[in-house]
Amino acid sequence: MIGKTARSITGALAAFGLMLGSAAMAQDEAYRLPPQDIVDIVDAPNAPWTTFSPNRQHLLLIHRESLPPVSELARPMERLAGMRLDAVTNGRHGPRTAIGLSVINVTTGEEREIDLPEDVGLSNFDWSPDGRYAAFVVTQGDTLSVWVADMERARAREVIAEGVNAVFDPIRWMPDSETLLVNTIPANRGPMPERPLVPAGPVIQEAGGYEAPVRTYQDLLEDAHDAALFAWLAESQLVAVNVRRGRARPVGEPGFFYSADPAPGGEMILIGEMLQPFSYDVPWSRFADRTYVIDLDGNEIAEIAQQPIADNVPIGGVISGRRNVGWQASHPARVVWAEALDGGDPRVEADQRDSVWMLDAPFDGEPVEVVRTEDRYFGAQFTSQGETAIAVEYDRDTRIVRRWVVDFANPGAEPRLAEERNLQDSYADPGSPQTVRNEFGRSVAAVQDGFLYFTGTGATPEGNRPFLNRVSFETFEAEELWRNSGDNLESVIGLVEPDGSAFLTSYQDPITPPNVRLNGDGEVRAITEFANPHPQLNDIYRELITYEREDGVSLSATLYLPAGYDVERDGPLPLLIWAYPLEYNDAATAGQVRGSPHQFTRVAGTSPRFLVTQGYALLENATMPVVGDDPETVNDTFIEQLVLSAEAAIDEAVRRGISDGDRVAIAGHSYGAFMTAHLLAASDLFRTGIARSGAYNRTLTPFGFQSERRTFWAAPDTYFELSPFMHADDINEPILLIHGQVDNNSGTFPMQSERMFAAVKGNAGTARLVMLPHESHGYRGRESVLHVLAESIDWLNTWVLPEDDPRTRSEPSGDGAGQ
Repeated sequence: MIGKTARSITGALAAFGLMLGSAAMAQDEAYRLPPQDIVDIVDAPNAPWTTFSPNRQHLLLIHRESLPPVSELARPMERLAGMRLDAVTNGRHGPRTAIGLSVINVTTGEEREIDLPEDVGLSNFDWSPDGRYAAFVVTQGDTLSVWVADMERARAREVIAEGVNAVFDPIRWMPDSETLLVNTIPANRGPMPERPLVPAGPVIQEAGGYEAPVRTYQDLLEDAHDAALFAWLAESQLVAVNVRRGRARPVGEPGFFYSADPAPGGEMILIGEMLQPFSYDVPWSRFADRTYVIDLDGNEIAEIAQQPIADNVPIGGVISGRRNVGWQASHPARVVWAEALDGGDPRVEADQRDSVWMLDAPFDGEPVEVVRTEDRYFGAQFTSQGETAIAVEYDRDTRIVRRWVVDFANPGAEPRLAEERNLQDSYADPGSPQTVRNEFGRSVAAVQDGFLYFTGTGATPEGNRPFLNRVSFETFEAEELWRNSGDNLESVIGLVEPDGSAFLTSYQDPITPPNVRLNGDGEVRAITEFANPHPQLNDIYRELITYEREDGVSLSATLYLPAGYDVERDGPLPLLIWAYPLEYNDAATAGQVRGSPHQFTRVAGTSPRFLVTQGYALLENATMPVVGDDPETVNDTFIEQLVLSAEAAIDEAVRRGISDGDRVAIAGHSYGAFMTAHLLAASDLFRTGIARSGAYNRTLTPFGFQSERRTFWAAPDTYFELSPFMHADDINEPILLIHGQVDNNSGTFPMQSERMFAAVKGNAGTARLVMLPHESHGYRGRESVLHVLAESIDWLNTWVLPEDDPRTRSEPSGDGAGQ
């Protein structure tokens, strides 16, 4: 253990007393603004999202608005079954992002706007199988409606005016490309349940004598009223809508449907439905459920699977029985699924962990076993070549991933190995196959004249160089058709011609945002010309740097320096290191370079890059690998390895002359905030730290966290040592803690920051706690984003900017000073 003071786990008793008994003086402040040049950058317009049509003819541009006001986040929210819902709209809670559409003809390059009502939000986009249409949900005020846009005509029209139930994905195309399945609110639904002033009785839960380890999920059902409200919101009536005629007809009876997937042949629908009673211990995805097939009139044909509440699934395991039930994309009506051979428990020694099965309509015969896998099965991507699929298995201990070609037309036949590598070995990543819609309108890996076409990021020691490879479906030997030059960052987003002779790419460089280009016949033509939203930052210096830590592990980071900075003339700068630790099995994969020096330098949201505009040097995404060949014990050296990586980053900045090694801050978000607190407690490398939305007391996540597999009861000393809360008395550097008041990320309860602040304050430390109203794990509201930037800049200007360490003064100064 590296630390300023060693202690035993018995010291936790005093810590818990502090956690429960200490209270911090709280005060409300008005939202603050950073310098105006930063406000201007935050408010700069966003470039549209782009999506390529399945028929390869059109590029749909989804236009976005800037950050929403906090008032949109403040809409009433129901936190139910692991979801956040808006009871007024009967959909997901949250501000709008997409606000408009336009379409570009790839052949001519012509862009046309698609007219829509004013002041609306757009969501749930879904291409028709033939690529002629895009369906989407329109939010206007408190009403959800379904619209369909015709790409060729650049026109959209409403097909369902109201009553859409968007708790789950509300729309799905039928294979005919003319019919939509839509979840709607049942016509006979009664009024919304009201919480009784006086409850009928206590809330009671029982343990049944079996292991039921669950993560620290948030927003769960808490009582009978929550369960009734969730049922009221989640129940839906499935309807089929002809988008050309506008006629809708109900399909079956209402139910608690979370999925409705048409068969590739279009004659049946696979339904996933939650079963009551709902659990108070797990989110909806682990509720008891049933998977069954219906015809187009809603009549049940066959039940495929039924599962109880999944509260006893081992950490890192899967449910026993049939799971991942779905249609075979290359067959008109065949369901496939996986079953665990080890009871779903990764701790069980087993020669084979999973088996894959199939069953043809009318589903009254015996299932046929297709293949068994040595490791855990993670699904299959079907291809356009007969009934073949590329099946994936993964070993969580070794991180080895294997992909096999499996022929579902010949069950039991020996599969062909297509790929085997460490999942974290980015240099060996062959990429992913390009897809095409098959005869059933399903997306499958395209096999053209015996070849697949793979695209990938192309990680190299010099940075990413994306590629397009032609890969033999027989031997999986690859031939390079195109590769990014390395002078910019350009990656393939879709084939225009099936043989790879023409394709679309996304092109960017440090001062040019991603734009779509057409490559073909040796020529390149721009399809989009999105402008740089902040040309005033073009002169910021950027470099992808590599260095080593003391134990020989290679590290990397992206270095940013202010515009016009000259190290010889200007000398060292105050330095911010922004990082997020990751675990690896070996030093070779841990040290690989990931990223590109040619990526567009987008500065948005609460990005640490804003500090560069204020005269700071920045090491962004400084790698902090935690390396260990035993995944069960890799965290036993977590803190020591963090310190080694941090020392190496600072030493490299000093070697380059950009830092004096003294005026240095560490910062991070989520697990990066956890890292920040640890580095302040275990070292004296930094003047201060900024920790956003972190978890600091691991006893509050007792069934594992991040990659930690052991429970608190199996490894109590590890949980103690890996809890910065337990070492709060060692944090003698100022720490700024920021957290959303309604953070719903597993493990990062808002009280994690509140109690960490109380612990630091109670031990005479210097801290400031900022709790952001209506914000979750990430920060979305404009006022919140600007306030976080203002707090961060003021904090660093107080504790890092001065030549002399403010901690040596008798009185701290500056607005950012804490207690």
